[in-house]
Amino acid sequence: MTSAQTGSQAGSRTGSQTGSQTGREATLPDEDQARDALERVRLEVAKAVVGQDAAVSGLLVALVTGGHVLMEGVPGVAKTLLVRALAAALAVDSKRVQFTPDLMPGDITGSMVYDNRAGELSFREGPLFTNLLLADEVNRTPPKTQSALLEAMEEGQVSADGHTRPLPRPFLVAATQNPVEYEGTYPLPEAQLDRFLLKVVVPLPEREDELAIVQRHAGGFDPHDIAAAGVTAVASPADVAAAARAVGTVTVSPEVAGYVVDIARATRRSPSLSLGVSPRGATALMRTARAWAWLQRRTFVTPDDVKALASATLAHRLGLRPEAELEGVAVTQVLQSALDSVAVPR
Repeated sequence: MTSAQTGSQAGSRTGSQTGSQTGREATLPDEDQARDALERVRLEVAKAVVGQDAAVSGLLVALVTGGHVLMEGVPGVAKTLLVRALAAALAVDSKRVQFTPDLMPGDITGSMVYDNRAGELSFREGPLFTNLLLADEVNRTPPKTQSALLEAMEEGQVSADGHTRPLPRPFLVAATQNPVEYEGTYPLPEAQLDRFLLKVVVPLPEREDELAIVQRHAGGFDPHDIAAAGVTAVASPADVAAAARAVGTVTVSPEVAGYVVDIARATRRSPSLSLGVSPRGATALMRTARAWAWLQRRTFVTPDDVKALASATLAHRLGLRPEAELEGVAVTQVLQSALDSVAVPR
């Protein structure tokens, strides 16, 4: 398929989605149906990916809150396969961009090209115009190209040639990165990290899970063929929209809201940190806790919901002081100390 065909299809798809949005909103599934659909998505993803439940949960939380996920792990732990399986189970349009040192911002957002037939310049949409963008090895491209994602992630739109173009809904950036100590990587700047709602560390599997993976491959499993693994579409964008609406009704008591704020303020007082959690980070923690509570079939947020999502939501927003790094202090340790210092509301 040529780039022109891809851009044309993306443009017509965006237009049809916008035109039918009102009709979909009028017939959204109820919240129980939406939650059940997302639970089925988890089961479908498991047909292709063994284990990694925390990463799947992070993607689902981001999906229903309109956020984005940064997944970090060594090569070969199924980060890419996980995102591809999620897109197949959700029946959404998805694209993959392999980030490389020579990738340019226009390669992601799109650019103006000359149309010979029309005799004028026209905008050709880039791979950002999709529902689920897999930004593979995002820290292998220079900061200039990394920053091209900022507007899209924060505002759901792309500005080019004086025009603002909205992105399809839902829109999720699932970026993968290798650990920063690996050769050829560019650490993401703080402004870029802050745009990710969650950072999920994808670990090496336990022995039982790794054995299951090897046995699957011995049985003919092909990670490049999601359909052959039996992954089918069990949810839709309408289910995601219904879930997002339901998450917005989950209540946060003043005590729990104060608990979130106190955690953020505790990180700013830590002598080991040069950068604590900003108000954006505090609101992000509240969003993820609400989504987690809803997925657990509750209508209110508990302190346990906050603690369960604190590390994935806040750790990547913190900056260690150089002396703390030299002493081998980990960000997760500092965050845990901040959590322990805050009284839990009852």
